[in-house]
Amino acid sequence: MGAQLRVYKRRIKSVTATKKITKAMEMIAASRVVKAQRKVAASTPYATELTRAVTAVATGASDKHPLTTEAEAPTRAAVLLLSSDRGLAGAFNSNAIKGAEQLTKKLQGEGKEVDTYIVGRRGIAHYNFRERKIAGQWTGFTDAPSYADAKAIAGPLIEAIEKESAEGGVDELHIVYTEFISMMTQDAVGSRLLPLSLDEVAKAETSAAAAAGGTTDEARPLYDFEPSAEDVLDALLPRYVESRIYNALLQSAASKHAATRRAMKSATDNAGDLITALTRSANAARQAEITQEISEIVGGSSALADATAGSDK
Repeated sequence: MGAQLRVYKRRIKSVTATKKITKAMEMIAASRVVKAQRKVAASTPYATELTRAVTAVATGASDKHPLTTEAEAPTRAAVLLLSSDRGLAGAFNSNAIKGAEQLTKKLQGEGKEVDTYIVGRRGIAHYNFRERKIAGQWTGFTDAPSYADAKAIAGPLIEAIEKESAEGGVDELHIVYTEFISMMTQDAVGSRLLPLSLDEVAKAETSAAAAAGGTTDEARPLYDFEPSAEDVLDALLPRYVESRIYNALLQSAASKHAATRRAMKSATDNAGDLITALTRSANAARQAEITQEISEIVGGSSALADATAGSDK
């Protein structure tokens, strides 16, 4: 019985140490998610306005730009998956990977060959384990991405879409990331970055205006382009891709920290419940040990008394 009590005490000590670790990780994630939220809020207006500027140039331009014009028969597409470098975030990475795989299957069902680009060690490990080809990969900055990281990612993607598909380029660029909605809700979403769909942008602006209580039929301003609309698009579209990727990186970082906080809180609560259950079991074992010792003492005393009475006779 004493050995069982020692086992309970060792387990309580171990779980208590684990609880301290998960509690510390929960507090760290809570502080990081606040900073990530601020960065998301700061970057979103820039990305939105830059999208509007690109849309205005593409709408007002008489010539079709290759980065805003869909191919008649697209054959190749690129998918950028944003995962994290670290785990301990619940279903954060698995949901993003699942979204990328579903999008890949959809594009392949349309007869397109898909090149996969991945950010984050978790996504890379998933694809390497299954021996799937990765066209490009980046790691080491998913917890706190910078604009320079987004620029490094956007460079190869822009080069790929500027090439002809016959030369190894792609006709479409898609991105899969985890959108931060609230501390309790983060959804893996996929969207097409290029070619820029003017209809989808118009619908998004209409929905945003309606949600904000504004008018949805505002007249667009007229622009004159110097030296040409195509040159303006050449300058704006790389910035557009970089800003969208940067905003998606920040959204994913905030989502990851929120998921880590939620997972660590659950682990801390479970550790507390386990400590309570082990403490009760240890108390029961100690009580049983005490009861057994008392029974042995009483039995021994009774046997001694019986032996003394027998000798007196």
